[in-house]
Amino acid sequence: MANFSYVHEPDGSYTLRIAARGREVLTNPLCNFGTAFTRQQRIDLNVNGLLPSNVVTIDQQLKRVYSQYQGESDALAKYVFLNTMQDRNETLFYRLLTEHLEEMLPIVYTPTIGKAIETYSHWYHRPRGIFLSIDDPDGIEPALRSYGHSSEDVDLVVVTDSEGILGIGDQGVGGVAIAVGKLGVYTAAAGIHPSRALPVVLDVGTDNIDLLNDETYLGYRHARVRGARYDEFVDRFVQAIQTMYPHAMIHWEDFGAGNAHRILDKYRDEVCTFNDDIQGTAAVVVAAILAAVRRSGQKLANQRIVVHGAGTAGIGIADLLVQRMVNRGIPREQALSCFYGLGSRGLLREGGKMRDFQEPYARSAEELAGWELDTPGKVELADVVRNVHPTIMIGTSAQAGAFTQKIVKDVASHCEHPILMPLSNPTRKAEALPADLLEWTDGRALIATGSPFEPVHFNGTTYTIAQANNALVFPGLGLGVAACRASRVSDSMILAAAEAVAKVVTSREPGASLLPRIDKLRAVSARVAIAVAKQAQTDGLATVELANPVQDIHERMWSPDYPKVEVV
Repeated sequence: MANFSYVHEPDGSYTLRIAARGREVLTNPLCNFGTAFTRQQRIDLNVNGLLPSNVVTIDQQLKRVYSQYQGESDALAKYVFLNTMQDRNETLFYRLLTEHLEEMLPIVYTPTIGKAIETYSHWYHRPRGIFLSIDDPDGIEPALRSYGHSSEDVDLVVVTDSEGILGIGDQGVGGVAIAVGKLGVYTAAAGIHPSRALPVVLDVGTDNIDLLNDETYLGYRHARVRGARYDEFVDRFVQAIQTMYPHAMIHWEDFGAGNAHRILDKYRDEVCTFNDDIQGTAAVVVAAILAAVRRSGQKLANQRIVVHGAGTAGIGIADLLVQRMVNRGIPREQALSCFYGLGSRGLLREGGKMRDFQEPYARSAEELAGWELDTPGKVELADVVRNVHPTIMIGTSAQAGAFTQKIVKDVASHCEHPILMPLSNPTRKAEALPADLLEWTDGRALIATGSPFEPVHFNGTTYTIAQANNALVFPGLGLGVAACRASRVSDSMILAAAEAVAKVVTSREPGASLLPRIDKLRAVSARVAIAVAKQAQTDGLATVELANPVQDIHERMWSPDYPKVEVV
């Protein structure tokens, strides 16, 4: 048998069976309790002389490591500290993260993880994750097997090819850190047991010249492979996951715009798969929009919506909003007519160059014939705002400051409560700052951002800025899928997740956030999981029926406490 294994008991608790002895016990982060091992456990596991003599509780350990965390000099140093701690004692790491989730989420996830990924090859100290190379496709299954999981042991596989990392682009093999970070959030927010999830990076090369010329870079030193060879490699990976872990959901993370939609469309009807940048981002933004529209007393179908940055994330948001309208009886063409998408070449319009997934949002030449334009033949954001008078502006462009004072004032002059969402990450790429948006709209704007911002005090009101953080959606989605063992992730399941988040927001007080607080994340994740599992049942995609969804979901949420130990 394996040197250690976790057994999920019927009451929802876990038992850790340990066959290892001595130093091997202390080097495995999932079975190392450190100074919290009891005296008898120390004797039985042959670690009695390998630890300081005093036995402490997990709460005492927590106090010590939190003090150490606070002593770190900056955000990146805090990230490295937590990363090292996770490699040493995973239960204690998650206890710390769970109890300080609002404070630490920006460290283990956006925005700090972006800097950590950029410098991955410099601070790297211990491998975490599975590294699969396009130059060794025959090594896929052996690498997966090296993790030691059986076919029933894996609920989630988070995989990236690192081409579209956050707002910083191609980061090569360093993108493995985003897969590790995502799984950390799955565990802290939704109680997915860390032993039941795999982080994977597909090393297909990199087009990042800086990395290729960095002698410390740890990935393969060649240009990014594309075309048929790339597709064959991805397909071998998918088939290997299907064969080895048939119940696992594949979570695609930070793939480039040229591949993200294409890969999702190829596999979404074949395997249980989910793209967080497309579907997760869409769900949390839709949740914020539903809350904002409800607060302003309007109907979604009456909005005029500008998507500045109509790529993977932006079109994903638009698609889910269209589905929401169609589900409420609005004809699809009418729903599509509410959207004005702008890409790198300006407004999406018929005859222009665009990707397949953007084409439904192209505006007709006839419609644009009478528009007043700053530059004839070119339709930019200011032109769209001037001619459309939007009520909602969504920013997924990674163009810092794109929502200028002039543009925002133009929007606000035609709308009582403009819904403004500068969503680009990291913070330095945000389309606008919340304080400026409130000043330019006299406090009337309803705002959600991609990065976390401190509350803004304006004209005697404190505005809590909603962060459209995917962590409000994807952990609960993964939990719901795992609980009912859904065979697919349907669009209606994604929409159910969005609506579950929106329902949590009930306050209509001026300045109230459009989204739930991060410190409520575990409760939000449970609500999302219940909604997703119920929708999967309705869609005929659940292979396990939950007799009592609330209790079943509750029992599946792991809490980071040291489990009962059986020494074998």
